[in-house]
Amino acid sequence: MQNKRRKSEEKDIPVVMIESSSEEEEAEKDDNYVGDSDEDSCDHSMEKMKKRKRKVGSDKTIGGNGKMESKMCHQCQRNDKGRVVCCSKCKAKRYCVPCMTRWYPGMPEEAFLKACPVCRHNCNCIACLRLDGLAKHLMNVEMKFSDEEKLEYSKHILRALLPALEQFNTEQMIEKEIECHIKGLPDSEVNIRKAKYEKDERIYCNYCSASIVDLHRSCSSCSYELCLTCCKELRNGNLQADASEVKVQYIDYGPGYLHGKHCSITPANNGTCTETTEFKLRDQIKVAVTSKWKPKENGAIPCPPKDMGGCSKGTLNLRCIFSENWISQLLLKAKEIAQKCKLKEMHNDSELHCSCPKYKGVNDTSGGKLRKAAARENSDDNYVFCPAVGDAQLANLKHFQYHLFKGEPIIVTNVLDSALGLSWEPMVMWRACRQSKKTTDVLNCLNWCELEMNIHQFFKGYMEGRFDSYGWPQLLKLNDWPPSGLFDERLPRHGAEFSCCLPFKEYTHPQYGYLNLALRLPDNCLKPDLGPKAYIAYGFPTELGRGDSVTKLHYVVSDTVNVLMHTQAMVPTVEQLSAIENLKQNHKAQDQREFVTGANRMPRRIKDSVPNVNGKSDLEGLNFSQDKQNCDSLKVENSNKAENMKYRQQGLKVENSNKGENKKNSQRVVKADCGTNKIGEKYQYREDSSLFGQNLSERFEEEDGGGALWDVFRRQDVPKLEEYLTKHFREFRHIYGSPLPQVVHPIHDKTFYLSTEHKRRLKEEYGIEPWTFVQKLGEAVFIPAGCPHQIRNLKKSFSAVLRKDVKQDSGMN
Repeated sequence: MQNKRRKSEEKDIPVVMIESSSEEEEAEKDDNYVGDSDEDSCDHSMEKMKKRKRKVGSDKTIGGNGKMESKMCHQCQRNDKGRVVCCSKCKAKRYCVPCMTRWYPGMPEEAFLKACPVCRHNCNCIACLRLDGLAKHLMNVEMKFSDEEKLEYSKHILRALLPALEQFNTEQMIEKEIECHIKGLPDSEVNIRKAKYEKDERIYCNYCSASIVDLHRSCSSCSYELCLTCCKELRNGNLQADASEVKVQYIDYGPGYLHGKHCSITPANNGTCTETTEFKLRDQIKVAVTSKWKPKENGAIPCPPKDMGGCSKGTLNLRCIFSENWISQLLLKAKEIAQKCKLKEMHNDSELHCSCPKYKGVNDTSGGKLRKAAARENSDDNYVFCPAVGDAQLANLKHFQYHLFKGEPIIVTNVLDSALGLSWEPMVMWRACRQSKKTTDVLNCLNWCELEMNIHQFFKGYMEGRFDSYGWPQLLKLNDWPPSGLFDERLPRHGAEFSCCLPFKEYTHPQYGYLNLALRLPDNCLKPDLGPKAYIAYGFPTELGRGDSVTKLHYVVSDTVNVLMHTQAMVPTVEQLSAIENLKQNHKAQDQREFVTGANRMPRRIKDSVPNVNGKSDLEGLNFSQDKQNCDSLKVENSNKAENMKYRQQGLKVENSNKGENKKNSQRVVKADCGTNKIGEKYQYREDSSLFGQNLSERFEEEDGGGALWDVFRRQDVPKLEEYLTKHFREFRHIYGSPLPQVVHPIHDKTFYLSTEHKRRLKEEYGIEPWTFVQKLGEAVFIPAGCPHQIRNLKKSFSAVLRKDVKQDSGMN
């Protein structure tokens, strides 16, 4: 296509000139245009030119040297946009001023003159975006490792996987012994037949849906298969209840209910939503397995009844996928190599160490490589490792492995510095995407329901902002776009750019990462979908308390890296902020009506009077403790200066909340500062009206680049976290803004987002808190497998996520 363009520019022939259109007409054309399919983009551009009103002219002028000079812009393929800048490097490409301003806002005109975007390999015109040549070149740039590095990395993989391999082999040997007992034969005479399966087939347990690697039991009469873990639980009598679907119904009471109005007697439009969860019930509400499925006295397991997916006729026989003794032989060989290389266990390896000053009791930030993210007492993990992308060397790789093995998040800064500079602005992404579908499903964070929306309109709202009819920010999310598995196909240039900027490529490179175990799977094996995946979301800097742009609490079974590729601030007007504040008061009143029940009373702010702080409050449901072990200080916000002295005498901090013009909403507030983490507190939920004062718009514009607020919990805190959520689940809202009617699994359900208030209460009641930090543009966040986490978008943001199928460094077996 570049050749076609060059021919039209080099030949001195008359060309068609397009009449310029108004901005309104251009916008209308953009709204109707949803992107090309896989046809040649230049042909598409020429086809559009034919359909428009045109006049005959020439795209060339006579220059000072007497030669004809073209005025056609490479970006828009038009010659009527006025002055163009010609590249002095290639002397062939030109860009008009409107295109330079619109599509390359961070690139000055002098940079175009020195080397145009085509020469810099970051041109975002439709034709260049869809050229596969550069993308394939970038993806096929092979990472080269020395023999010494390969040996070191191989030792690390072996040392990390050896404990898991030993445990796996032990489970299989136990099942073989049971099989010998069932058949009454010695081990040497028991022959385990191989299972029949296709090479690209994923074999999984019919009961718990876990993948089956080798030994399992299969019915002799039907296709029912059971993994060894379920076999063990069934024999021990503690097999969990059948993982049948749990359906939770939510009622739609209309948009007014979402903003605090009393719900109508009948649902709006008789709307209901049924959410299906396939996870097992919580321990306290488990249902015992019915007596109709029990193992025999000798340990044999019959096929379960039909209502449980079996046939109730056959017997589950032991089958293998690999050869009978393959795992045992593999383990023996691995131990021999480990002994020969004198490998140590990972937790005893002195080479995997941390040089961070925090572990030495030194109050230093190690040159910016640490970022405080928690305020736990008597803990050495309040800081997270935060290297720059240029520090990803062998020494820092070991440092990286140490923190990942400990189950700690890691932040790598400035990752976009190693990229080519291709724009990740959503309108560029929309033009680049090779798809013909005009609409997609987006998630409305207020009612947590999906709606069908024109893709271009979604991206337009990303750039301009959207509000609903009540004046509340309409925060939308587009998850996994383009659809799963099609990112590299439909956005090849961006997929290659993302791979190039990933840090610690030994782990993250999708094709040549030596420590990426997904690449170690056989070619004929069905491989997991690890991404990349794109997540595009609107955002708001302060916590609204309802309808926030969030990714709810969850965790995944593989390590994950999330890179923030683009952000754009949302700057609401003073009128919009006033409407938001009024609606927040309605939300608060609704929460008090619906959530204040008995002992589970919602925390309230005090408006009428401040009680005497003597350890208890005069008002019901409030208890102020002066235990210094739990609370660093108590703080009073007071609009009456005459009363400040008596609170200061009681050791309270006094703040004036009567700042700004809205004095009638001033109030006095008692706050207990219970040692909570101060990270990101400027993004926290505030109910006082002074937050929405006259100068707030300036504060929105002055943010320091923070795009997403993360909360990552430690693995060892998961039981207490689940207990807290199970206890307080009725204080959370989900679909249609309805309170949660029940909880199946607090984390797997993905129905919880802990607000600032809930995180404070979590620390008060259970003594745990997450790592809380702000992810900025160009930062990559590594989340270890098994760490529950949640995200709130502070700005409109575009994130690319890659999962790496490698749990050897996460300390999980």
